[in-house]
Amino acid sequence: MGVSGGPGSLTALHRAADEARLRGAGLWAVLAWQPPGGGLASRNSCLCDAFPEYRAAAAGQLRDALVTAFGPGGPGVPLTGQIVRGTPRAVLVDAARDADDLLVVGAGRRRRLLGALWPSVSRHCLAHAPCPVLAVPPNPLEAQLNTVRRRNAWHLRLDARELAG
Repeated sequence: MGVSGGPGSLTALHRAADEARLRGAGLWAVLAWQPPGGGLASRNSCLCDAFPEYRAAAAGQLRDALVTAFGPGGPGVPLTGQIVRGTPRAVLVDAARDADDLLVVGAGRRRRLLGALWPSVSRHCLAHAPCPVLAVPPNPLEAQLNTVRRRNAWHLRLDARELAG
């Protein structure tokens, strides 16, 4: 299961826990992280001493996401959290090594122009993972919340009846 901490990631975490329960399997929650500057910072940079801080921040982000998703009681299945330095695409495809694994990722929302130029993490995993991939669509409430945020950003009038349906 790929974890980012966003709302879509939390929805996917719940789905991954359900799948683990159905299969009698454990849940591996993987968070990919990179130092600022991405690959360049990891190759040639004087920021090498700062890497433990970024790793600790990533561990905190994973811990917060798991507590937010499942509370202190956990998901009800064996849970392993893992932080890995690298791009989410490469890290998740590498984490799902066996054909018996199930890789669960949040599908995110569609990005027309950007999606054509730089495919999403879920699309990359669907194309390259050696195991089945479950791309979990965003929660419909998340789409409604994004609509409200867009309207607020543009100072548009909001009709509460639109949210009820």
